[in-house]
Amino acid sequence: GDVLSAWIQRGERQEQKPVRGEQKGRNVPPDVTRLRDLRLGDVRQFLAERSLVLRQIADGDDIPGSYWGAPEAGLIGNNLYARRDTPIHSILHTACHWLCMNEERRAAAHTNAGGDDVEEVAVCYLQCLLADELPGYSRRQAFVDMDLWEYSFRLGSAKSWFESDAQDAAAWLVERGIVVYDCSGVICPATGRRPLAARLRA
Repeated sequence: GDVLSAWIQRGERQEQKPVRGEQKGRNVPPDVTRLRDLRLGDVRQFLAERSLVLRQIADGDDIPGSYWGAPEAGLIGNNLYARRDTPIHSILHTACHWLCMNEERRAAAHTNAGGDDVEEVAVCYLQCLLADELPGYSRRQAFVDMDLWEYSFRLGSAKSWFESDAQDAAAWLVERGIVVYDCSGVICPATGRRPLAARLRA
């Protein structure tokens, strides 16, 4: 969306499109987990289970549908575009944008995912939840990668935000049936490894 979770200050819309991570002209890119670090088949399967298609782009090529530009992931319809150097957190974030859309928005999805500020934080929350379901990745690593990429949260880190300041994000997801509370009162994806898309509002 036009307000990326990387620069969330809840309730305040940023006036200018921010820059983050590699786009700040770093001499050394952040040492985050990238597509090349995981088994490609696992990532394809993870996305396919959620009705998304991974389209791998050749090294050095532009990434179609990338709002932030390469190496960040792109979205056109249910096609998620990525290079080998695309960060996994970016793939998850882009996938979760699509999962949080209704069918009308999905059909028109292209580059800018749209949505309001609460949906944006809900996307961040969902990407942290789903990190544990992607083989070779984890929520703990997602927190590390998000901090390295300079996602900016009010409490200072992705982990602190997720654990202590994300009630609005969780409520948004629960209201739409994207996540549920299990018998222990723990929030988890509504359908486990089955497509979350099936549980979204009609």
